[in-house]
Amino acid sequence: MPRPRRVQDTYFHRAKAEGFLARSAFKLIEIDEKFHILNGARRIIDLGCAPGSWLQVVTQRTGPGARILGIDLKRVEHAMPPGVTTLVGDVTRLDLCSLPVEPPFDVVLSDMAPNTSGSGDDLVSASLCRDVLAVTPILLRPGGSLVMKILEGGETPGVVQETRALFTAVKLFKPQSSREVSRETFIVAKGMKAGVRA
Repeated sequence: MPRPRRVQDTYFHRAKAEGFLARSAFKLIEIDEKFHILNGARRIIDLGCAPGSWLQVVTQRTGPGARILGIDLKRVEHAMPPGVTTLVGDVTRLDLCSLPVEPPFDVVLSDMAPNTSGSGDDLVSASLCRDVLAVTPILLRPGGSLVMKILEGGETPGVVQETRALFTAVKLFKPQSSREVSRETFIVAKGMKAGVRA
């Protein structure tokens, strides 16, 4: 018999105790501690940012003076610290030239995920990743970094290869704070190549 899903696990309780809006904060913390994505970053964009836990982590890890932009189809209801701007919008339909924080960014983050249905979720997730890759050459400075979530499936190797065409170093990483039953993993890419197009 399968084990029942633990909705409120250790990371859920830690998030509440430490003031994070969601347990997903610990995924970005683990990624940053391993890959130092946010080290020295001053301009960061978070695609699919609601409810705002990654924005909280970025604020803590970059300090005063950083310019942070979050975009999501849903409004971020929680008040964000100074330096954080949030925008309601579709990443694939934004006028990138009129963003409230102008490109180029040092880091592009994406924790976007499909509304899970149990069938074909990995295909939708791969499509979201390709949407991110399509705008990354416009958003990210040469040498910059990208972190994006993907649900593992048949399209994952192809998305990784497409990411490698844009970056000098690409790794797959599953944080310990991800649920055991989840297929999510993260593509961590560093060293955006100059002059590339998606």
